[in-house]
Amino acid sequence: MSESITIVPANGRDYKSKKQVQEAWDNNEDFKIAGPLHLSGKYINKRDVEHYSPDAIIWARYVKLTRIVQVR
Repeated sequence: MSESITIVPANGRDYKSKKQVQEAWDNNEDFKIAGPLHLSGKYINKRDVEHYSPDAIIWARYVKLTRIVQVR
C-alpha cells in the first residue's frame, strides 16, 4: 500500500484552482508537508518526492487549505 503525503503551499502562497496547484507541482514549486507527522514541516517539491517515498500518493491543499487535490 502506498503512503499518502499531504502538502500545503509554502512561503505564504495559495492557489485558487486545481490547475494552479498542478502547475506549481509540475514546476517544482516548494510545498510544506502537513502529514504524516514524522515528515510534517519539511519542504518538498516534485523533484524531491523520491527521497521521501518513491510510491507516495501526494495530496495538495489549496484555497486557504479548504480543498484538496491529488497531484501525484
